[in-house]
Amino acid sequence: MAAFTFPMPGKRFVIGVPYLWLVVFFLLPFLILLYISFVDMGNDINPFKPIWDAQTGLLKLKYENYGSIFRSSEGGALFQTLYIEAYLRSLWYALCTAVLCLAVGYPFAYFLARSPSSVRPALLMMVMLPFWTSFLLRVYAWKGILADQGVLNRALMALGLTSEPIQLLYTDVSMLVGMTYVYLPFMVLPLYANLVKMDFRLLEAAHDLGASPFKAFWLVTVPLSRAGIIAGFMLVFIPCVGEFVIPSLLGGPENLMIGRVVWDEKFTSNNWPRATALAVVMIGLIVVPLAIYYHYTGDAAEPEK
Repeated sequence: MAAFTFPMPGKRFVIGVPYLWLVVFFLLPFLILLYISFVDMGNDINPFKPIWDAQTGLLKLKYENYGSIFRSSEGGALFQTLYIEAYLRSLWYALCTAVLCLAVGYPFAYFLARSPSSVRPALLMMVMLPFWTSFLLRVYAWKGILADQGVLNRALMALGLTSEPIQLLYTDVSMLVGMTYVYLPFMVLPLYANLVKMDFRLLEAAHDLGASPFKAFWLVTVPLSRAGIIAGFMLVFIPCVGEFVIPSLLGGPENLMIGRVVWDEKFTSNNWPRATALAVVMIGLIVVPLAIYYHYTGDAAEPEK
């Protein structure tokens, strides 16, 4: 029987729909951000002012929106600005969150993959169940748990482990706990999808060859789940860099991340060009390293001719 193939128009349609989606919902909004980042608003309130000077025929681009990110207006040292500190803090918290999600999510995903097929749907439902609840409600619930008179402090005092409430809310701990809780399913699901396809007879073969359970896990399971680890890590790390809600509700004033800085510049200072410049730089910090990584890993994965 001849293999079924798409006719040419159908093939173009199937390929074109994802590209159209990317152009409409990613490329065009990014170009709008890029345009606003070079606008000189002056005393106006119009962030879409024309950047083309009709009289001189030249572009009027305000590069100071980007220069102010890396050097303060007071003549401070290069790369020692509030924005650079917010970028570094955001990258650090996103990295910590991704590592915590991996440490918690990998055992759970492994347990899901090794569990009987009859109970896997119920366990997967437990992983996806938080998505059925409002994001804000889930974050506010952690405020009630971690507050000075919250559930956790009351339990600790009832057990006699502490005589007074412990400062848990508005700290690094509360913010990392909230971000890990919210983004944990984004780590579990890709890992599960990768581990469930693994041939566990390879572990039996490793045991027959004398490998200990830990050595077999480290040398067989972990390398085979590398794709799931990378996918889950990216799905957690990328949105955490620009996270705004959780640091605002659970983090303290010293936990100023770039998402809050962009919000303040746009809605408090009404400085849309600088806010969009901060957003463009943040996108570059994420997309450029990813593109370089996938370029070299893609070249390494290609078979030699």
